[in-house]
Amino acid sequence: MPAATTFAAPTTPTSAGCNGVGSARQALSAILTAGIPNRSRDWFRQAERDLEQAGDSRSAGRHEWSCFAAHQAAEKAVKALHLSCGQEAWGDAIGRLIGELPAEVTPSEELAKMGHALDGYYIPARYPNGHPEGAPFEHYTDLQSQQAIDYAGQIVEFVRIQMAR
Repeated sequence: MPAATTFAAPTTPTSAGCNGVGSARQALSAILTAGIPNRSRDWFRQAERDLEQAGDSRSAGRHEWSCFAAHQAAEKAVKALHLSCGQEAWGDAIGRLIGELPAEVTPSEELAKMGHALDGYYIPARYPNGHPEGAPFEHYTDLQSQQAIDYAGQIVEFVRIQMAR
């Protein structure tokens, strides 16, 4: 009878900003992602581009798309940080994704609140049934798009700093 295969989570840091093994979830993620290339830079570069798109959409008066692109920028940036710490992140709720970052990464409570605010743009900014009546573009103005871009920009910058460590 062949010997049972055992798996051990790596005990070396994947980046200086995310040291240590951390939680059981991180250990499981490390096992599942062993041998998979670290694509965190790709996710982060796309986050930067999505943030640019949010600005372009705002300039064009497409505020609903600006809000959605800002959400996407922040989501992809936070997922990039998860990947750079050796763990996968699933879902689209930025506030939750920020809360699930490893203990070594310490985002402010304010940053998590920004993520929760951006979460409100994930579905309603794209789908007419996200509002009681009217098309999404009728519900968004430059006020919302500017705030969404500001929040996403702060999240992207936080991730940039963490990934550089």
